[in-house]
Amino acid sequence: MSEIPLGVLDLVPISSGSTAADALRNSVDLARHTERLGYARYWFAEHHLNPGVAGTSPAVVLALTASATSTIRLGSGAVQLGHRTALSTVEEFGLLDAVHPGRFDLGLGRSGGRPPGEKAAPSATATPVVDGRAPNGLLIPPRFSFERLLGSPRIALQRRLLLLPHAESQDYAEQIDDVLALLAGTYRSPEGVEAHVVPGEDADLELWILGSSGGQSAEVAGARGLRFAANYHVSPATVLEAVDAYRSRFKPSDTLDAPYVSVSADVVVAEDDATARELATGYAPWVRSIRTAEGAIPFPTPEEARAHPWTDEDRALVQDRLDTRFVGTPAAVADRLEQLQEATGADELLITTITHDHTDRVRSYTLLAEEWRRRGHSPAA
Repeated sequence: MSEIPLGVLDLVPISSGSTAADALRNSVDLARHTERLGYARYWFAEHHLNPGVAGTSPAVVLALTASATSTIRLGSGAVQLGHRTALSTVEEFGLLDAVHPGRFDLGLGRSGGRPPGEKAAPSATATPVVDGRAPNGLLIPPRFSFERLLGSPRIALQRRLLLLPHAESQDYAEQIDDVLALLAGTYRSPEGVEAHVVPGEDADLELWILGSSGGQSAEVAGARGLRFAANYHVSPATVLEAVDAYRSRFKPSDTLDAPYVSVSADVVVAEDDATARELATGYAPWVRSIRTAEGAIPFPTPEEARAHPWTDEDRALVQDRLDTRFVGTPAAVADRLEQLQEATGADELLITTITHDHTDRVRSYTLLAEEWRRRGHSPAA
């Protein structure tokens, strides 16, 4: 296996008994640690109306983190274009690049309070899945239905609060084209009027498209020759169709000669399996809170998690996410990450780790980086 860089995806999780301010301080501290450990990237996600997640504005958190670090690439995973304009996005990241040039990844997502629901068209090059396994044995669970989330009052409220009254989201492909044109300084309105963004035009940004399926995001990324990040940790059932669709539609661009893929994974590492499982105990009720549309709860302690009264419906809601976590010793987790990389052909892997205690989270990333380097990889490219 060639050298595969590791990156970090951070939701800025709030642990039970702590505050959003604590979570922000912890995330900046984790960015410093992972920079010293040699991780390639540190990305912040965008989520709204979640009591247990403080990462509501990637650009703001990136500005805080950039001032506390010096070499690690920083980015959004992702800015959600469904409730903002191309101009506001380019302006925000243009400001970041003006102060810290050449350090930022602009990761773009399609959602604006709407979980992905479309199914990809069948691909002639689709990776076969037999009995829930990829050819190399990677678990590909049954597809999770987002219908419950799509119909929830909280998601409807989120969309209403994020959009101006009577506003409609711009077509995603058109919006990506507008972002590219504004960055390149080639934007023209239908009437022929030019727009030049200062700062923003010619900003030294690395563009990524994030997607959970083989639908529009994968198609747009491939057709425009952009980098693509697929989510095994959010939608493990559709990760293969996502990367297959991206590669099948890829056309070389000024940015890339060949497809370039990052794939995410949920990870908890400790010195032994029992400790890792204990640290990961809070994950099940946390995922349940997301998939019931109540919003991510503050991440519970193992004791709080064990006190949760589980039903068969609860287990069905979260089983695919539990089965596809990588939890254990450094060697066991690295084995599964290598399996994920082989199955998807990923050029990079993006690691997201949540534990109740910040020290355990830092330790997990430390142990993984040490094992990854021992195997001849470097966390950084």
